[in-house]
Amino acid sequence: QVQLVESGGGLVQPGGSLRLSCTASGIIYAIYTMGWYRQAPGKQRELVAAITNTGFPNYADLVKGRFTISRDDAKNTVYLQMDSLKVEDTAVYYCWRSQSGVDYWGQGTQVTVSS
Repeated sequence: QVQLVESGGGLVQPGGSLRLSCTASGIIYAIYTMGWYRQAPGKQRELVAAITNTGFPNYADLVKGRFTISRDDAKNTVYLQMDSLKVEDTAVYYCWRSQSGVDYWGQGTQVTVSS
């Protein structure tokens, strides 16, 4: 089993920045994909960004150029640097890890972008 612990969510004004962190613990495999999904009220959950164990990133079009995902394998941690935040980025952000064909989810952290 894998446990994911998220941090870094909060309230920020439009144009501001936040950095999300997610640390995995438990049975950790070397081959993985990890990142964040988000879900706004009344909306479907969508992929925000993901990164593989090799460091290959993938971003949703709506955040590309504003968000940066990175990893620290020594700490089993991934980070999502969110810059130029927009009101439309408001959502619950869920850390996600996939390894050996199994998906694991964090508890979710609220990101609110508001004036």
